[in-house]
Amino acid sequence: MASEKTIEERLGALRAVITSHNFHYYVQDAPVIQDAEYDLIFRELQQLEQQYPHLITPDSPTQRVGAPPLKAFAQLAHETPMLSLANAFSDEEVIAFDRRVREALDVKKVDYAVEPKFDGLAVSLMYENGMLVRGATRGNGYTGEDITLNLRTISSIPLRLPVVPARSRFEVRGEVVMLKADFEQLNQRQQQKGEKIFVNPRNAAAGSLRQLDSRVTATRKLTFFAYDIGMLRNHQPDFLEHSAVLAYLASQQFRVAQQNRIVTGADALLACYHEMAASRSTLPYEIDGVVYKVNNLAQQETLGYVSRAPRFAIAHKFPAQEASTELLAIEIQVGRTGALTPVARLAPVFVGGVTVTNATLHNEDEIQRKQIMIGDTVIVRRAGDVIPEVVAAIPEHRPADAQSFVMPDHCPICDSRAVRLPGEAVTRCTGGLYCPAQRKQALWHFASRSAMDIDGLGEKLIDQLVERKLVHTPADLYKLDVETLAKLERMAEKSAHNLVTAIERSKHTTLSRFIYALGIRHVGEATAKALASHAGELNVLMKMRADELQQIPDIGPVVAQSIEDFFIEAHNRDVIAQLIQHGLQWKKTPPAAQATSESGLIFSGKTFVLTGTLSTMTREQAKNRIEQQGGKVTASVSSVTSYVVVGTDPGSKYTRATELGIPVLDEDQLLSLLQKQSE
Repeated sequence: MASEKTIEERLGALRAVITSHNFHYYVQDAPVIQDAEYDLIFRELQQLEQQYPHLITPDSPTQRVGAPPLKAFAQLAHETPMLSLANAFSDEEVIAFDRRVREALDVKKVDYAVEPKFDGLAVSLMYENGMLVRGATRGNGYTGEDITLNLRTISSIPLRLPVVPARSRFEVRGEVVMLKADFEQLNQRQQQKGEKIFVNPRNAAAGSLRQLDSRVTATRKLTFFAYDIGMLRNHQPDFLEHSAVLAYLASQQFRVAQQNRIVTGADALLACYHEMAASRSTLPYEIDGVVYKVNNLAQQETLGYVSRAPRFAIAHKFPAQEASTELLAIEIQVGRTGALTPVARLAPVFVGGVTVTNATLHNEDEIQRKQIMIGDTVIVRRAGDVIPEVVAAIPEHRPADAQSFVMPDHCPICDSRAVRLPGEAVTRCTGGLYCPAQRKQALWHFASRSAMDIDGLGEKLIDQLVERKLVHTPADLYKLDVETLAKLERMAEKSAHNLVTAIERSKHTTLSRFIYALGIRHVGEATAKALASHAGELNVLMKMRADELQQIPDIGPVVAQSIEDFFIEAHNRDVIAQLIQHGLQWKKTPPAAQATSESGLIFSGKTFVLTGTLSTMTREQAKNRIEQQGGKVTASVSSVTSYVVVGTDPGSKYTRATELGIPVLDEDQLLSLLQKQSE
């Protein structure tokens, strides 16, 4: 049996290894082992500490899990005040700051440390003999709240410094933030549990850090960035520059912002500001500005303080990304695919550097989840070029006459029915062929190669036809003549003639192509072929209801409902009637059931899967020939697959077929079967 001394040595080794891996993972973002391997090491430490609880130390990684809840936070006085910085909001204010500094120091140029201004919570960490003993919020700058237990749960805060400082008491200052990715994951969990959704990462970090139950804090992913050493100036270590302080903090395994740099002069400060503003959205954490500090610590001492702010530093703030304003109304915007999006009409508010009057509300579910009502005071966010969005309402400011929002059941543009299919978050207009909002998209799809294949009718030409009000629905394409088209930009008489010929040629099509060209939601080429094959005639298909449509193979309830909704809409039926009047036609074929009984096609009722490269034909050609003989070609192998046709270099589909015992045909065998049918 191992001696207690041996156990103690093993515990020390495990703690050192875990602390090292925590540093690589949480501070450097560069893990060196897999999570499973880390878990094994951590579990061994836990098991040993359970067996020998008297050997547990305060700095053990197992002690980050939190403690029983407090009744309230104790107050903690800062030995050195945690002062705020003066703010600058314009280039001119930064230039004036640099001028004041140079004049006070009587120098021509000054070196500055530039670092991001974290949008989090400033905290102070106190270490004694290298051990974390307490931590506090900034509070009023002189007295903060003792949140030691919560800070101990943050993995990027060392519980013991790797190198004990020369003096026994050592204070580190920095910012606790919640990384953007961790914020998104937290809100997803909150939503799944039906609990409060946080407005932004700072709000989430503040709520997490001020939990009276530190066990709750331990479940939230918080990150600490160190940016200074808080101490009485006459007690500070032998540092000459602020950049050396940051380097020392990094050596003590604190996380320090990678964007920190040293520059000279006001022009360089402004260049850093604009560069950091441009990259703001790509950073893993939120920032709300850039901090400039005189780098030389002796010069900092000379400059001193004014009121409650240092003269040697300033925060150059970005335009606010969030602001509150009144929600005047909610209107509906119809997109090119028919999606109905609720848009907030706002009392004008300056946010993100511009005046905002409109903001997206995404969809009906989001409005309900955020409990937003018309008349509310709401928080609006605009980050860079991102479309402004309403992120939350402020319920305590809700007026008595606030109104709930109700999603309309008809399109506000064309008055067609608006429906929301099961499982979808978006309500859509069903008048796809008629709705002006969907006009360009409908025309482009109708003319595409897999649909009516109108060669020469591209997006730019469609834009002209719509904007000049020459075409309103696909049926209007068949009214165009050479003279009208020749007057359009980049169109001459020859190209106009070619387009009219292509439009005329498109009148002779197939039923499946025509169905696909209608642009019914969820109906692709394969589904259109299945519909055409099953119904045989367009009139039959248009009368089918969702329960009947679901009898067709591979058509589920959502697709079936989408098809029914499309054909029920009178506007769509009107456009289809106009297309037929203009001469669109296709070869009549009997419905699939009738065709199977009468034709004797050898592949009727059979399902094929193609894999590998065929030598005498492409897979598309093989698919067409199989379908001509009544067969069906699918993309994946399943228990209902009748045959798998194998070419050279077959993939996993061949392996799957052999596992399921499905008959396999090579190319010659397939051709032989097709030849027998033709005979």
